[in-house]
Amino acid sequence: MSSAAFRTVPSSADVVIIGGGVMGASTAFHLAKAGVENIVVVERGDLGCGSSGKPIGGVRAQFSDPLNIELGLRSLRAFQDFPHRPGADIRLDTVGYLFLLDSEQQASDFEAGVRLQNGLGVPSRTISPAEARRLCPYISTEGLVAAAYSPTDGHARPGLVVQGYAQAAARGGVTVATHTEVCGIDTAGNRVVGVHTSRGRIACSTVICTAGAWSARIGGMAGVTLPVRPVKRQLAFTAPLVPPAPRIPFTIDFSSTAYFHNSDDGLLFGLADPGQEDGFDTTWTPQWLDLFRTVARHRAPALADMETVAGWAGLYEVTPDHNALIGRSGELPGFLYATGFSGHGFLQAPAVGEVMRDLYLERAPFTDISPLSADRFRLGTEIRPEAHVV
Repeated sequence: MSSAAFRTVPSSADVVIIGGGVMGASTAFHLAKAGVENIVVVERGDLGCGSSGKPIGGVRAQFSDPLNIELGLRSLRAFQDFPHRPGADIRLDTVGYLFLLDSEQQASDFEAGVRLQNGLGVPSRTISPAEARRLCPYISTEGLVAAAYSPTDGHARPGLVVQGYAQAAARGGVTVATHTEVCGIDTAGNRVVGVHTSRGRIACSTVICTAGAWSARIGGMAGVTLPVRPVKRQLAFTAPLVPPAPRIPFTIDFSSTAYFHNSDDGLLFGLADPGQEDGFDTTWTPQWLDLFRTVARHRAPALADMETVAGWAGLYEVTPDHNALIGRSGELPGFLYATGFSGHGFLQAPAVGEVMRDLYLERAPFTDISPLSADRFRLGTEIRPEAHVV
């Protein structure tokens, strides 16, 4: 979809969604399908130009708490149904997710997680290092205690998901204003009354913030605290492999966060640099690959010397407990938010779009998302941090 770069935006709307990534597109689609009219999506760049622009996104339901499992599992089912609703090929590849575990504590924690996941319908299991190597022949089993695997996980193309949702939303009457920056939010008492953009003011009574790493700024415009910080994450692509790489799971060395999986005619490498400072810089710096190669020499030796030909840097939107912020502001009821996913936004976007639809329509979502309210940090009810992996 070639979304419109407006000279001016509509003068009024019922709902203004700030952020045209996967979360904003999913929210717009689900609202439109529910019959909500007069929706405007405002995006400062092109659709999916922020974190949603990453080349491949993992999709999984392997989490350690029921709420994240439910969001992941419901989204997995939506990704599987994407060719029919909304109707687009997202290049979903159900290769599974494989977590490599190198301590008894990790193995125990993942066994507890698998029991919880199985109880909610996720077919994950703990497996031996030998079975892990059969699934992913690149790995060395030296030092491995166990692994966790779920065959229904995998990866898809975030850009195709954004476009699929956005095109269907536009067909449903949603206005998508790209290259349009939000400059301020007008309030009167406890009401939202308008959004100022670089292309004009939009009178409205509801704002939904899906601005990812920029959400703290947007919340601040309305006097709503959204504790989200931007952290750069980088990945790289190998040169084409001859012979081709075997089809492998999305494989993660849990201790180091190093991960790799198939990508077109090669492999994709990633790792969360523990020394990365907060900030909005998205310059790709190949030097971070030294961290990945150091891990690979021990865990997947064949990868350590593979030639890389390109890379990409984007932003995680990180909260203090590495769990999302989803809800409605108690002080400003016309301000809703879905942000701070700490690397899990793409894989949860279909389910969260449903939740945002229901919050707007003031009906109960499919699961209780109140633990993800931004108020938890003010009230001291933070969630146990989810493991910070892709």
